[in-house]
Amino acid sequence: MKILAFSDLHRDAAKAEAIVNESRGADVVVGAGDFASCGLGHGDTLNVLRRMTVPFVLVPGNHDDLGELFAACADWPLAHLLHGQSVVIDGVAFFGIGLGSGVIDPEPWNMVLDEAEAAQLLTLCPARAVLVSHSPPHGIADRQKDGRHSGSAALRDAIGQHQPRITICGHVHNGWGQSGTIGQSPVHNIGPKPRWFVV
Repeated sequence: MKILAFSDLHRDAAKAEAIVNESRGADVVVGAGDFASCGLGHGDTLNVLRRMTVPFVLVPGNHDDLGELFAACADWPLAHLLHGQSVVIDGVAFFGIGLGSGVIDPEPWNMVLDEAEAAQLLTLCPARAVLVSHSPPHGIADRQKDGRHSGSAALRDAIGQHQPRITICGHVHNGWGQSGTIGQSPVHNIGPKPRWFVV
């Protein structure tokens, strides 16, 4: 299966257009959160992405309003908005967990999932799934510019236990393009530039 993945568009319609153009060669497209900025402007990117003709797995980011995302996907048959849920596409399980977890700055628009909630949701992740998370796991591609790690310990522990085929995440802009492994399971913080994976 060929997966085209991205994260953190933050209302950038031009980057969304580039994803639509590249998606023609994909079996599945994955969006790892933050379509909006500060809770505003989901339509700036989602209205462009709706032109894709392949299944689209997405999770909410900390900048996204969960209710608005569910409303945007309600009449979009190819979109699978996952937050503590899984979907099977062509025999491959995808599990999603969104919002911000780990170390999160206290902004009024920030959609946050505390570590206990994240750990509970992650118990539902099927073994060997494609795990899509907005936040990175603690210790991999999660270092902020000031040097602190801000990823989710709950996610790190769940990856160690469930060993997903791959974990696709975003959120920490300073970690875009960085990768690592937990056990034998690869983790990629991708950012808005489209990235290709084969699972």
